[in-house]
Parts: sequence; structure tokens; C-alpha cells
Amino acid sequence: MKVNLKNGNENVIDMELTIPAKEAVAAYERAVSNISQHVNIDGFRKGKAPRAIIEKHVGTERIKIEAIENLAPRSIAQAIDENKLDVITQPSITSFDFEYGKDLKLNVRVETRPDVTLGEYKGLKLKVEDSPIPADAKQKSIDNLLKQHASTETVTDRAAGNNDIAVIDFEGLVDGEKIAGGEGKNYSLDLGNSNFIPGFAEQIVGKNAGDEFEINVNFPEEYHDEKLKGKPAVFKIKLHEIKERKLPELNDSFAQKVGPFKTVDDLKADIDKYLAEQRERTNKQNSENEIFKTVIESSSVEIPQSMIDREVESLKAEYKQRLSYQGLDWDALVKAQGEDHLAETLKTDAVSRIKNSLVIDKIAKTEDLKLEQKDIQQKFAQLAAMYGMQQQDIIKQLGHSPEMLGSISQQALSDKVRDFLVEHNTVEIVDKVETK
Repeated sequence: MKVNLKNGNENVIDMELTIPAKEAVAAYERAVSNISQHVNIDGFRKGKAPRAIIEKHVGTERIKIEAIENLAPRSIAQAIDENKLDVITQPSITSFDFEYGKDLKLNVRVETRPDVTLGEYKGLKLKVEDSPIPADAKQKSIDNLLKQHASTETVTDRAAGNNDIAVIDFEGLVDGEKIAGGEGKNYSLDLGNSNFIPGFAEQIVGKNAGDEFEINVNFPEEYHDEKLKGKPAVFKIKLHEIKERKLPELNDSFAQKVGPFKTVDDLKADIDKYLAEQRERTNKQNSENEIFKTVIESSSVEIPQSMIDREVESLKAEYKQRLSYQGLDWDALVKAQGEDHLAETLKTDAVSRIKNSLVIDKIAKTEDLKLEQKDIQQKFAQLAAMYGMQQQDIIKQLGHSPEMLGSISQQALSDKVRDFLVEHNTVEIVDKVETK
């Protein structure tokens, strides 16, 4: 087989493959034989009709297409391998010249990986700002623990307070019409930690059990439902019950109840340990991110527009799926953010993701970092822990999605490169990083 390469725009290469007549004819004959097994022709048993009859019955173009479909993959793979092309997309046949008894000419277009110029990625000395433990972090942890184990008591001798729980019926209306999904019965609303519309919970404070009243609020301008954005709404409220939280006493008995502790001091020591470990994890993560960011910024690559366009479409599909899980609509997002702004955001994200991937691959290749089975297994274990599933179930599910398996492999390689970068660079944790 002869191969002629011609560089096109950016990273596009056109290959002209000349496949010897002998191979082309053999592929054509195999296609005829295969097709004859699946067509009914009067006067002939399946698989017994001569080539001329098959050609007349189905047409030579169909036979040629099937012959090329069987012959092309191996021939294209051979051409790519022999010419050491780092192909990043599925090759596409742009045209062919196929005449029975003559050499077959295939014109194939491929896109190759853009060349990455790495900057310094080893021996870096960087500084990252410390993530100190807030002064009130320990007390907040204790307060949250007490709240988690609080009991509630119904109060009848006073109005609802800022930190009470109100049991209410509510019905919302906009322009006199009921809001779809805007009603509830015996709903327990935490007045101090409400995720309702701003101003809703505040208007219940000061009311008494048994009161029936109306609340006037405005939906936020950024509300996800287009019909309700910025709209004034009226909610009819019936306050059934007011509940007051009773925090447990912080003593040794409480400490023994919430964990493997004997005393309050043991509990406080455990909180101190957790906060210190959290600080260490944050500093470690920030250090890794700073190394990776520095390496990416110091590297350069010309990313072809075709790659950006494909990545934008991939990101758009991901965003649409994520929005659908949240019950949101893509068109509403476009309207809210503006088509131009959203398009620019997608393009920026696409370029960043492509560059990250290309730099990771380049470092892996330069340093001969190869994925091993244990790397993939570790990724599966992480996913299983994340979704609360058995590892074999994760593997079974992902086995049906080559794209997901490819994504997991890329993530595993990224982790391996990040570990390499952390090992070969130094980060100093400092109180303050001076901005340049």
C-alpha cells in the first residue's frame, strides 16, 4: 500500500491511500459473497447468485461501500502507524476511486494532536497562602453539633421568634393565579435557616399559632422559572404550631452520646484534630492547584478551531444534562445569561479543558508515565465510594459506555501527572503571598 500525506489547515492531514488491485478485488468479492447471503433473487438460492446478478440486483456502489467499510479500517490504521501520526479524531473518508480490477484510491482526513511546548514543570519553587483555621471554627463546630441533637418543644405562650420552627400551610399566587407547586400543608419551616424566597420567613416572625395572614414577597430576578422572575407574589399563610429548639447541655454525657468520647475535652480535642486535618487538606489541594496552574500557564499550544468547536458542543451537552437533572431549561439559561455571554463562557471553558488535557498528555509522554491497571482500579474505587455503590457495579455500568471509560482513563492519567508534579516541585506555605 502506498500512502501520500498532505498537510491541510492547522492540524488536519489528508492521506491518499493506494491499495493494490489484488486486495481491493478480494474485498469486493467478499462483499459480493456477504450481500448474496442476505438478498432474495428469483431463480437462485441465497449465496449462490453470480457476481453479475448481485451487481445488477443491488448496484455496484453498495458493494463498493461494503468492501471499503471492511477494508478501510485496517488500511487506515496501518497508514497511521507507519507514519507515526498522533491522531485525535476518528478518521473520515472524504472520497474514493474504486474500479474493479484496479488499485483502490482512498482519500482520508485525520486530525492530529497539536504540538505542545512545555515550560518549566520540574524544580519549581512556589508559595501558597496558608488557609488558617478561623478563630470561631471550633465554637461553630460545637454549636452545630448541639443543634443536630437538639429537641423541639411546642410553645403556646408567645409569638414566633427568629430561631423557631413554624408549622404552616401556605398557598402562593402571582397575578391572582396559583403558583404551580407553590403550596404546602403542615410544612415545617426553620425561620432561622430558610431557603424560601427572601423575606418570606421574616414575615412569619411575630405571628402566633392559629393566625391566618398574607405575606407579600418578590421572586428574585435570577429565579430559575422564567414566568416568576422578579414577580410580586402573595402567600396565604396559616400558622398551626410554633416549635422552640432545646439545645442539649454540653457535658460529658453529651460527649459520650455523640461519639467515642469519655469527656467534653475528648470531644473538643477531636474537633481540633479534624480542623487541623481540614487545614492540611486545603493547603495540600491549593498547593497542587498552584503547581498545575503554573505549569499550564508556562506551556503553549495552538489549539485548532475544530477542536474548540467539538469541545464546546461536548460542554453544552454536559450543561444541558446537568440542567435537566435540576429541572431547569437550557433556553431559559440562554435567555438569562445572554447568548453571546454563554457562548464566550463555553469557549473559554473549552479552551482551558483542551489545554489542560494536552499538557497532561505531553508530560505523561515526556516522562514515560503510563497508566497501570491499579490506577484505573483506584479510580473505580473512588467512584464507588462517591456514589455509595459496589466497585463491580460501577465497572459493569461504565462497561457499556466507551466514552465514560475514556474519560475515567484521562482522569486517572491526570491524577498520575499531578502526583508527578507534586513530587518534583516544591511549595512553601506562607502567611501571605505578595501579589506582583
